[in-house]
Amino acid sequence: MENVKKLSLEEVADRVAIRDLIDAYAYCADTRDAEGQMALFTEDTLFRVFMNERQTEPSQIVYSRKELAPIFDSLTTYVSTMHFNGQSKIILSGDTAIGATYCFAHHLTIDGDDKKLMVAAIRYNDDFIKINNTWFFKKRDLKVAWIETKPLNS
Repeated sequence: MENVKKLSLEEVADRVAIRDLIDAYAYCADTRDAEGQMALFTEDTLFRVFMNERQTEPSQIVYSRKELAPIFDSLTTYVSTMHFNGQSKIILSGDTAIGATYCFAHHLTIDGDDKKLMVAAIRYNDDFIKINNTWFFKKRDLKVAWIETKPLNS
């Protein structure tokens, strides 16, 4: 295939490490490990939420790692969550990288006999940085493409 780029071992290692970072974010969300999730970001991170991907202005902005706690802690309002990361596009440039990742985030709520499943289709646009041989999120834009909420009958 002509469009397949040959990668050095370092580039392969960086891509695997970045994908591990992306997946660790989802794992920490689903296991309610807010501190672990926060540790994936630089101290001076920029985290922006766009509840509609077409918005030009974010619904929420966070300017530091420590300010992420209430966002990540808010997942405790759900009985269970499952984040499924799909494809990622990563562009490396030395100790920095940019990327986009697709995700379906499932959120279960139960109120008495009322069970609801909310599924959010999310695109993450990320800036990554490698510090002391470890990759971190420098900037993360969470863009919601759509949300579906439905009763759960099981």
